[in-house]
Amino acid sequence: MKIVMNETNVRRNARIGQIMGLAGLLVLAGGMVVSFKMPEKIWIAWLALLLGFTLAQIGIYYGNRWGRKPRLDEMLSQALKGLDGRYTLYHYNNPAAHLLVGPAGVWVLVPQYQRGIITYEKGRWRQKGGGFGLAYMKVFAQEGLGNPDIEAAARVDGIKRYLEKRMSADQVPTIHAALVFTNDQAVLQVENSPIPAVPAKKLKELIRKTAKNEPLALPKVEAVQEALPQ
Repeated sequence: MKIVMNETNVRRNARIGQIMGLAGLLVLAGGMVVSFKMPEKIWIAWLALLLGFTLAQIGIYYGNRWGRKPRLDEMLSQALKGLDGRYTLYHYNNPAAHLLVGPAGVWVLVPQYQRGIITYEKGRWRQKGGGFGLAYMKVFAQEGLGNPDIEAAARVDGIKRYLEKRMSADQVPTIHAALVFTNDQAVLQVENSPIPAVPAKKLKELIRKTAKNEPLALPKVEAVQEALPQ
C-alpha cells in the first residue's frame, strides 16, 4: 500500500496547536493576576477567562489531531498495513482528509477517538460510560461524539465534487464512507448505523470484504488515483 501524506500540513497544524494551547494558558494566568491585583476590574478577568478557555480548546483540538502520538493518520495507516500495492492511502491533501483508493473502491475514512460505549439508536449517536473521566474529557478535550455520519456525508460530498472537476462524470465511482474508532476503550453497539462503523482493528477486514464482494475495476482505480495529489 502506498501512503501519500501532506507533511507540511501536519507540521503547520501541530505548531498551531502548540501556540494556541500556550497562548490560552498565558491569557488564563493573566486573568488570574488581574482578579487578585485589580479586583475592581473583574470584567477583565472574566474576558481573559473566556478568551483563554477558547484558545486552549482550539489548541486541544489541533493537538488531538496533529500533535499527539500516534496521530490519527498514523493509526489509520497501521490499521491498513498489509494491503497490496494497488491501494493508495491519502492523508490531509484532499477534502476528505483521509481517503483510501483501491480494489475496494474509494473510501472516506473518518477517525473517531472517543471511548466508552458508542451506540446508534433511533437516528441518534450516543456516548455512554467512562464515569467522571469521560465527562471531564468531553468538556476539556473536545471528545464529544456529535453526528459523525453527517460529517462523513459532508466529506463524501467534498471529495465527489473534487473528483468531478478532474474526471469525467462517468469515471467517478461510488464513494463509500466508514467511521473508524481508534480508541481501544470504545465499545461499539452500532448495528443500525447508516454507514459502517468499525474499530480500527477491523477496518482492513471491511476493506477486503468489500473488494471481494464489490470490486472496483483496476482502470477506474488508476483513474481516481491519477486525479488525486501524488
